[in-house]
Amino acid sequence: MTDRRLTLMAVHAHPDDEATGTGGILAQYAAEGIRTVLVTCTDGGCGDGPGGVKPGEPGHDPAAVALMRRQELEASCDVLKVSDLEMLGYADSGMMGWPSNDAPGSFWRTPVQEGAARLAELMRHYRPDVVVTYDENGFYGHPDHIQAHRITMAALEMSELTPKVYWTTAPRSMMQRFGEIMREFGEGMPEPDPAEAAAPAEIGLPDDEITTWVDTTGFSDQKFDALAAHASQGENIFFLKMGKERFGSLMGMETFVRVQDATGAAVPENDLFAGLR
Repeated sequence: MTDRRLTLMAVHAHPDDEATGTGGILAQYAAEGIRTVLVTCTDGGCGDGPGGVKPGEPGHDPAAVALMRRQELEASCDVLKVSDLEMLGYADSGMMGWPSNDAPGSFWRTPVQEGAARLAELMRHYRPDVVVTYDENGFYGHPDHIQAHRITMAALEMSELTPKVYWTTAPRSMMQRFGEIMREFGEGMPEPDPAEAAAPAEIGLPDDEITTWVDTTGFSDQKFDALAAHASQGENIFFLKMGKERFGSLMGMETFVRVQDATGAAVPENDLFAGLR
């Protein structure tokens, strides 16, 4: 407990990831006067280009997409009042199995120790009290999310800092509600294969395994607007189709698993900074 300003560091893979899982905490803690540091590992170059052109299609220019997505990321950070944005600048690896996974400079093929060393330098500079990133599976198996997890955990060891560390997750109860809403919006779509339909149930955790529930409902409009700032990827951001009110009711609670702690704060907790203030 010191007079030094408390600091949150969120490590994400792509532009727009900051808003989906952590937009609420970034906005809420910024409003409480906490320093919020966002580290974005890739340039997002495998996202959609202007007009919705997809990677690999004629007219898709990864460099132009990356520039556009940086501008959108900066706009999102303005909405969320992020104190500091750091971009590692690795090339977006695309989805698992894409040829871009192994392209020169892709985040997925970058040695973990190399990425971790750069992140550890940022950790030593900002000295975060709380670090948030993905779990070992990158929440849903995206290679860049998995790599962000790997470099974060390695960087923590390198830095020899002992912040509270959290992995983003979702309660299975929420995943069930989300699935129901997706089916509602997807009326007329073919029935999914039963094996595929079961897959979403494996995302997230049983409710009783979640250590940390942060109610950010009061900041859900900011979270929605931050997502909307990534307009070029709107076709891929299902949440924007809900409208603000429904979005807030589904996405207002942000949930985490605490994996490192030196405070002894009891769990379940409702504040990432429990034990620190």
